[in-house]
Amino acid sequence: MRKDVRILLVGEPKVGKTSLIMSLVSEEFPDEVPLRAEEITIPADVTPERVPTHIVDYSEAEQSDEQLYQEISKANVICIVYSVNNKKSIEKVTSHWIPLINDRTDKDSRVPLILVGNKSDLVEHSSMETILPIMNQYQDIETCVECSAKNLKNISELFYYAQKAVLHPTGPLYCPEEKEMKPSCVKALTRIFKVSDLDNDGILNDNELNFFQRTCFNTPLAPQALEDVKNVVRRNMTDGVQDNGLTLKGFLFLHTLFIQRGRHETTWTVLRRFGYDDDLELTQEYLFPLIKIPPDCTTELNHNAYLFLQSVFDKHDKDRDCALSPEEVKDLFKVFPYMPWGPDVNNTVCTNDKGWITYQGYLSQWTLTTYLDVQRSLEYLGYLGYSIIYEQESQAAAMTVTRNKRIDLQKKQTQRSVFRCNVVGSQGSGKSGFLQAFLGRSLQRQRTIREDHKSLYAISTTYVYGQEKYLLLHELMPEFDFLGPDEADLSCDVVCLVYDVNNPQSFEYCAKVYKKHFMDSKTPCMLIAAKSDLHEIRQHYSLTPLEFCRRHKLHPPQPFTCNTSDVPIKDLYTKLTTMAMYPHARLRCTCASKRCAYCLCQKLLTLGLLRSVKAQLRRVALHRSINSRSTLVAINIIVRSFTSNILLLTS
Repeated sequence: MRKDVRILLVGEPKVGKTSLIMSLVSEEFPDEVPLRAEEITIPADVTPERVPTHIVDYSEAEQSDEQLYQEISKANVICIVYSVNNKKSIEKVTSHWIPLINDRTDKDSRVPLILVGNKSDLVEHSSMETILPIMNQYQDIETCVECSAKNLKNISELFYYAQKAVLHPTGPLYCPEEKEMKPSCVKALTRIFKVSDLDNDGILNDNELNFFQRTCFNTPLAPQALEDVKNVVRRNMTDGVQDNGLTLKGFLFLHTLFIQRGRHETTWTVLRRFGYDDDLELTQEYLFPLIKIPPDCTTELNHNAYLFLQSVFDKHDKDRDCALSPEEVKDLFKVFPYMPWGPDVNNTVCTNDKGWITYQGYLSQWTLTTYLDVQRSLEYLGYLGYSIIYEQESQAAAMTVTRNKRIDLQKKQTQRSVFRCNVVGSQGSGKSGFLQAFLGRSLQRQRTIREDHKSLYAISTTYVYGQEKYLLLHELMPEFDFLGPDEADLSCDVVCLVYDVNNPQSFEYCAKVYKKHFMDSKTPCMLIAAKSDLHEIRQHYSLTPLEFCRRHKLHPPQPFTCNTSDVPIKDLYTKLTTMAMYPHARLRCTCASKRCAYCLCQKLLTLGLLRSVKAQLRRVALHRSINSRSTLVAINIIVRSFTSNILLLTS
């Protein structure tokens, strides 16, 4: 909504422009009328639309042409005043004033015009027969009002219509010649219908209509009012109501009816509630609400955002197979002005055997977008109507800004759910295979991926001590270069150094990258011996990979291959996530017997020690009749603390 409205009155001398303004202000006809009234401002609280209104008079006797042109350029609406008993002043409307105004305004941003027939008290007939052809000729004319400054007839109505022409213009909504809504208006209302159709059945049922009514007008419709609305549609079109609900055609018909009956404000209220501006484009304020992200912090979706995205998925997963087919994806993004996901998304997240994005993959892609580009995520949620459906001030309410990473390191704990792993290695070392294996794809399946559909990212969930976390793998190209060690620390949570056991030159690249960027950093690193199904060749480096790891207190090289008939195992990815969550508990196992402190603690945790502790705590709680809900919360806190302490012992 505009912050204010500026109304300019123009017309021939002696038609009563100044008298109209003075009659409005004083509520009586002035005894003496000056050549020109001073600009007046009507406060917002005394106007029907609650918007400050400035009324500006023009006098040919006191103002130059240049001053007139300036006022025209500043006006939001222009009232062309003529005298109903003066044919010459009516002729001047088309011969002088409309051409003058059009010459001084851009074609794409013409101001609305209102024709004002003053001095209706001096004649017994109406001037509308003469004015109607003019209104039909010029689309910029919103309406015509006949009034009398002397009798105060239609004075307040005149300025109300002028205000309405600015705040609720007809031009963007409706084409009088075609007697139908403009395509841009139909497009906007169609998106609004689809967002409001919560079950995606193509019909607004009574619950959805009431939610829509309450969202836009802060009040639900009474049952009888709902039936009256549907009956109006039934009487005018055969397919406007279906299964006792409103179809898209019926919804569009109702708004056409509102506009034709002069109730533009109803349609504009709906459009503005759903984020549209006067040009029927979604506003920048709606799509990109302000969100403050301090340095060294990341962005994640919160619980309500995931619930909303789950409802969107369920809404479009029509065959209930927990995956989105290409048609279902296309239907989901019909409320977008463009297709946001390309074919690379299918190789970034988990898909089913048909290559369709699964429910987990769908949430993973949203998590990735939010982590990498929060502004894009806000925009997408805006198209889907998050703030409207969840009745929030903006999409920013869907975001969680995580704590500074340095504080997490100091406190040796984190509440984050998304962890980034940079995957580094020489050309052909197996990085892409490592990413795709995380998504459950064997080498045979990877070979079917087109080169232009490949992705440098892979994201999915892992479980660390019973907690679901997202691990984001990012493949860095061999020519990458960090600005410095600090930037390297903050760019990711864990580093994966990949070398090809069958290529004698491969390990040297990993060793150089580690020594240059990560040897003195706090970022945990893991060395991956890729293509371990092939014969291992001695590396052309001064140290073997195992000796290198021992010298730098790294975990021994982890063998990995995706050349298997089964789905690649995810143990390595769980280890990477654990290292990212607990960077202070660095993996320092350098033994081959698996009897170091780290290996023993890990074995205890994986052999059911946590389950045993939980069971004992529950038995004690039940024995003492403690409230079950608070017990579960307490048990989880104790177990997390126990887990953290075990990991601290290994650091």
